[in-house]
Amino acid sequence: MLERISYYIKKYESVILYLIFGVLTTLVNFAAYHICYTKLQFPNLVSNTIAWILSVLFAFITNKIWVFKSKSFGLSKLAQELFAFVTARLFTGFLDTAIMFVGVDVLKRNWIIAKIVSSVVVVILNYIFSKLFIFRKNKE
Repeated sequence: MLERISYYIKKYESVILYLIFGVLTTLVNFAAYHICYTKLQFPNLVSNTIAWILSVLFAFITNKIWVFKSKSFGLSKLAQELFAFVTARLFTGFLDTAIMFVGVDVLKRNWIIAKIVSSVVVVILNYIFSKLFIFRKNKE
């Protein structure tokens, strides 16, 4: 039984780590927003932007080092990965906004249902983009 559990943990290690660090990224986002908005009294959109930037940087670092174990070195490769990561996150951020707009404002659905649908789509796409395009293993 333990061997079977160990097998599945090893097999799906990157997915498990991705989900764990995704939760931590969400906590970074919420904490940063809370500090900026309530403690520093920055405006809502400024607070949200700062929280997004900090959470994307946190996600990039944790995804690069622990989730996808990217061993790329050099400033050029790092800049390329960071640019691709931020571009993908901007795309999925806009997609999230579009899904929420259509679900809540156009279709008049419950915002919780729309947010769940949006979150599932965004998490899957972020994982695919990271695994296949951003932190892909070089075949050398």
